[in-house]
Amino acid sequence: MTKVLITGATGNVGTEVIKSLQNINHQLDLYAGVRNLITDDNKLENFKIKFAQFDFTDSTTYETALDGCSILFLLRPPQISEVEKYFNPMIDTCRAKGVNHIVFLSVQGAEKSKIIPHHKIEKLIIDSKIPYTFLRPAYFMQNFTTTLHNDLVNKKRIYLPAGNAKFTLIDIRDIGLVSASVLTNTSQHINKSYELTCKEKLSFSEMAKKLSDILHTDIQYISPNLASFFLSKRKEKTPTMLILVMIMLHYFPRFQKDPEITDWIEKITDKQPTTFEQFITDNKKALTK
Repeated sequence: MTKVLITGATGNVGTEVIKSLQNINHQLDLYAGVRNLITDDNKLENFKIKFAQFDFTDSTTYETALDGCSILFLLRPPQISEVEKYFNPMIDTCRAKGVNHIVFLSVQGAEKSKIIPHHKIEKLIIDSKIPYTFLRPAYFMQNFTTTLHNDLVNKKRIYLPAGNAKFTLIDIRDIGLVSASVLTNTSQHINKSYELTCKEKLSFSEMAKKLSDILHTDIQYISPNLASFFLSKRKEKTPTMLILVMIMLHYFPRFQKDPEITDWIEKITDKQPTTFEQFITDNKKALTK
């Protein structure tokens, strides 16, 4: 069987990838790369999957986890941005261990934005000559159930310095479906890059309107200046690095062209992408408490 190592396996996207793989027939030998074999094992106990210790911050775990691995699903932990320090030795280990395909969860526009870690990681993978597939998803709808959840539920607001910028969106469930399809048919996706989006572009004021209508509550969108945003998030004890990432994700698009809408989800999965309205409807409970 073909060994597949899934990094970030206990995170939102990693779990969706594993869940999607459970629902299709395949001949893959699945391993979840986890930092702690005891506690992280419990998070995936409902899935048919093996476990391998893998910690991005501990290069000694790379060799064992990648031993006999044919396909690597690579997901960058948000807190790790030092590409040279962590990803160089990991890609070197992939080469040494004979990994023959890397599926990397990148981000929409990574090929054009040299300041983000995803751009540098993509280049490392290309330079390694290991066959790859780059998945470049749009803005996660699930940000509303994670990083934006506190403001949304407790303050009935979206508080981001995004102005009137338009964003394409994606439900991570669709990322899981695309990833599963690619992992089970890598020969059809060699050295390909796919931007993954739903069928609409929305500003945050438009998102607030849809949230208000479906949740039957008044959600306000406030776009503060950068100083106010930074100070507000520091008062909430948000880590500085995460604040900077939020600024990069939400402020910079104000000065860029609107992102493209693509049909790759439909082409790869034969299913229409999830709409923002459907995401809200499916997650009403999580979005109201």
